[in-house]
Amino acid sequence: MPDLKQTDELTQRILRIIAETQRKDPAQVTIDSSFEELGIDSMDGINIIFALENEFNINVPDEEVKNIRSVRDVVDGVIRLIVEAGRTEAGETQSKVAAEADGGASGESAQPAS
Repeated sequence: MPDLKQTDELTQRILRIIAETQRKDPAQVTIDSSFEELGIDSMDGINIIFALENEFNINVPDEEVKNIRSVRDVVDGVIRLIVEAGRTEAGETQSKVAAEADGGASGESAQPAS
């Protein structure tokens, strides 16, 4: 899980992206804003999700997109996906390191003993 500072920074980036995609004053977009209060309809929501997917290199499942009703929903979901992606990347990196240590990933075999 990102620490509190990272979470705050991610939240601010998400709020900025929502404001930019909706051409709203960033002061209008808060963690407690609902999409209804901000005048965000379903098409606007899809544009926001697309921008966030590009910004954070994540993939928001369609089932989750249907349930997003507020800025907090977006922030919580994006942070969760970033954490999950980080775990996956860390796992892949650990697997590659282990495979290379075994000589498997690089295709090289250990030197035969003389």
